Amino acid sequence: MQTDTNPAFEPTATLTLTKDLIRCASVTPDDAGCLTIIGKRLEALGFTLEYLNFGEVKNLWARRGTEAPVFCFAGHTDVVPVGNRTDWCFDPFTPTEHNGQLYGRGAADMKSGLAAMVVACERFLNRHSNPLGSIAFLLTSDEEGPSIHGTREVIAALEARHEKITWCLVGEPSSTDRLGDIIKNGRRGSLNGILTVKGKQGHVAYPHLADNPIHRIAPALVALTTEVWDKGNEFFPATSLQISSIKAGTGANNVIPPEIEVIFNFRFSTAVTADQLKQRVQALLDLHQLTYDLSWNLSGEAFLTPAGALVDAAQHALQAVTGTQAMLSTSGGTSDGRFIAPTGAQVLELGVKNATIHQVNEHIDIADLEPLTQIYTKILEQLLTV
Repeated sequence: MQTDTNPAFEPTATLTLTKDLIRCASVTPDDAGCLTIIGKRLEALGFTLEYLNFGEVKNLWARRGTEAPVFCFAGHTDVVPVGNRTDWCFDPFTPTEHNGQLYGRGAADMKSGLAAMVVACERFLNRHSNPLGSIAFLLTSDEEGPSIHGTREVIAALEARHEKITWCLVGEPSSTDRLGDIIKNGRRGSLNGILTVKGKQGHVAYPHLADNPIHRIAPALVALTTEVWDKGNEFFPATSLQISSIKAGTGANNVIPPEIEVIFNFRFSTAVTADQLKQRVQALLDLHQLTYDLSWNLSGEAFLTPAGALVDAAQHALQAVTGTQAMLSTSGGTSDGRFIAPTGAQVLELGVKNATIHQVNEHIDIADLEPLTQIYTKILEQLLTV
């Protein structure tokens, strides 16, 4: 039962743990001790800890219970670089309270979410010592970086031994104007392409003796950027292609270059697959009779968690704590949910406001920490109690 002497029930419990995590200068992929702090708290609750480290990336799979269903909290301990420290009002790794805000790198993305998960779990297990199924934590120090040796590798290891997650709550900062106004119930896919179109180098005064790849590619770029790849659907906007880099030239203004490189990205909906996009791009390039090399990198397929047990539990918890419900959204960039959803798990992202993530002077409203913890606790109660 709840007791006044249990520190997990102090209204500042999540704030205290968030500060402890911010003090760890965990610039990706350095965990800087965050997993040790969290691991000790989980071990005290009866979790079995398994450190699945790959390369320089530290990962933690912690589980309490052996039966299904499995509710998993997922997140990352790494943060983006701070940039120029002199631009910060306060030292980025010294958590600082000021005018009701908590400042520090990772305050929003996503150490407050991690802290709320741990404290919510402590409260839940204090009230329900023998819940249904299992509770797990999947934590990595490689979300802000290449995302190769983090959640992706842990999921591969779990899949290899047929260990499945039923529901997954990712503590990413999903909120916009107020806590819990947005829940991410899916994400667009992300597909990166590097296109190199070949030509023939020569003197600009003798273009007939050369083949200008810049001129060659121009009509194809128009076609790529005006193509309607799909019209989206009720959950996703239409797929978009954006060119992020074009490189050509030899450094001299009188030389036609031998090649041009174009880097582009698709953010795509569930109305199209990555393979379909690849095929259509290559067909378009071939139509323009280009000589080219094209390499691809798939950051993640699009995924969607429709209405169901996890969405219902989250909306119920939000209604109970905040008196409102969230809008379901698939907007924004990618998250590690893209590696978890393909296993069949229901995946949601729910966390603090994202207005200052990755910015100088990253901060959160301190007043949001306790309600977020209550929301996470009630989601556990909704799903893992009779």
